[in-house]
Amino acid sequence: MAAPLAHHLPTTPLKWAVGGWTFFLLENVILSENRTYLLSRLGDDGYHAVYGACSTLAMGSVAYGYKRVRGAAPFLRDASCAAFPTAAGKMAGFVCLGLGLGMMSQMPPKLQIPVRYYGGVGNDRSDDVAEIPESSTKSREPAVGPSGWKVRCPFDFTDKKSESGSSLHGLERISRHPGLWSLAFLGLGNALLVPSIPQRVWLSMPLLVAWIGGAHTDSRFRRGMGGELTREYDEMTSNVPFWAMVTGRQGNVLEVWKEAAEEIKPLNAALAVWAAGMFVWRRGRGGVKMPMR
Repeated sequence: MAAPLAHHLPTTPLKWAVGGWTFFLLENVILSENRTYLLSRLGDDGYHAVYGACSTLAMGSVAYGYKRVRGAAPFLRDASCAAFPTAAGKMAGFVCLGLGLGMMSQMPPKLQIPVRYYGGVGNDRSDDVAEIPESSTKSREPAVGPSGWKVRCPFDFTDKKSESGSSLHGLERISRHPGLWSLAFLGLGNALLVPSIPQRVWLSMPLLVAWIGGAHTDSRFRRGMGGELTREYDEMTSNVPFWAMVTGRQGNVLEVWKEAAEEIKPLNAALAVWAAGMFVWRRGRGGVKMPMR
């Protein structure tokens, strides 16, 4: 019979699962909170040298911690013959991975299919017409050109901000710290697909880093330390993803979600969801046998 979970709590793998990330979070909070004092004592170069050395050491402990916790006991389930992950775990993992990869996919330029068919009169070049000021299009005659397939750049660098008059666009609507939260969702999605409890804890720790680290950054910026967070932007956005959207900070909730949907880079998002689905499918294909104790 398996030993109680409490028996495993003080074990080294669980300490490493929490310790490395805790060190990383604490050194960032402490050094950035005391930025002004340290700059006055060490100078700009000295401050960044200390910050860089501490961050490198912290990330080294995080990486070493993963080596110690990967596949380590205790395990979530005791039955050695049980397939893992479960269907519910795979679904939850897919949702979290889809969110993480989806948010990441919105950071690069908008992807577009590199070939397009243009149809003769006017060439059906709606994208090009959109680049021309409205005043000039009124007197412009439709362009006449041959129909056929045309090659274009796979990246659309003309992706514009919302024309609704809102100062927010894309990921700004979701969170003030989309980079941190996308990594947090990726970690959580992976955590749901592994049976090792220490490994699950390690993979879930970026969620805590995003929450506390993002809140501390906001706090510093409100005080003018290392950045700026205007009152208007602060009131319209949130650290926690989607919170500002569902609480009405950005206006009518339905309208806000509609505008957000229109601002999505669809091909980027589709590739992200596909990658999340393929990852979960490969991890769950045939099931992963629980290790014997």
